[in-house]
Amino acid sequence: MKKNLVLILAVFLMFSGTSFAEKLNVGTDTAFVPFEYKGPDGKYTGFDIDLWAEIAKRINVEYELRPMDFNGLIPGLTTGNLDVALAAIFIKSEREKSIDFSHPYFRAGLMTMVPANNTDIRSPADLEGKVVAVKLGTATVEYVESLNPKKIVKFPNIDQAYLEVVTGGADAAMHDTPNVLYYIKTAGEGRVKAVGADVKAAQYGIAFPMGSKLRKPVNVALLEMMEDGTYAELYRKWFGTDPE
Repeated sequence: MKKNLVLILAVFLMFSGTSFAEKLNVGTDTAFVPFEYKGPDGKYTGFDIDLWAEIAKRINVEYELRPMDFNGLIPGLTTGNLDVALAAIFIKSEREKSIDFSHPYFRAGLMTMVPANNTDIRSPADLEGKVVAVKLGTATVEYVESLNPKKIVKFPNIDQAYLEVVTGGADAAMHDTPNVLYYIKTAGEGRVKAVGADVKAAQYGIAFPMGSKLRKPVNVALLEMMEDGTYAELYRKWFGTDPE
């Protein structure tokens, strides 16, 4: 079925005359390890960066990365300043009112992180009456609000939210599971831990301005990569396991 869908979309594009002569502006939040971040050599790297590089090669487009805060990505698309955005963006019905998404390319939920010596918080339900650090403009904010915390501390950069927990300014932080686990394993250095199961599992998608002609060729490339094993190779490179 997947092969047939790839073939149908490829044929459609062949006869549609779609072309992209200008260099694309690709927005990304480069403070989200291991999806997008600046490496020691000063170059941007990560799962999303590699994924888009492969897609761009397959659809034959040139592009320039436009680093920015996460909460600037969707406005950048709606105003036409960005042609594409990818930064582990959850596909949400509210967002689909103003932008388009590619097929889902990654499943992730939200994970709670607390100090390593904390014994009071065992799950998101225990965040009631607590101070919780989150990243501004993300799907996490709405979910944490529903938990009736004492206070939500919002930061433009998720590393600042994590540091707030490490330094005792917040009881917990909540963010996308892959990023939380990566931080605990690396910069967390035994000072923090994850508690409970991840919640609100959803899918990431590549985002476009509404009605963008890029959406169909990008979807074709994504499906081809999933079919020929390229996606699995990238997944193993960055997460050390096979994709679901």
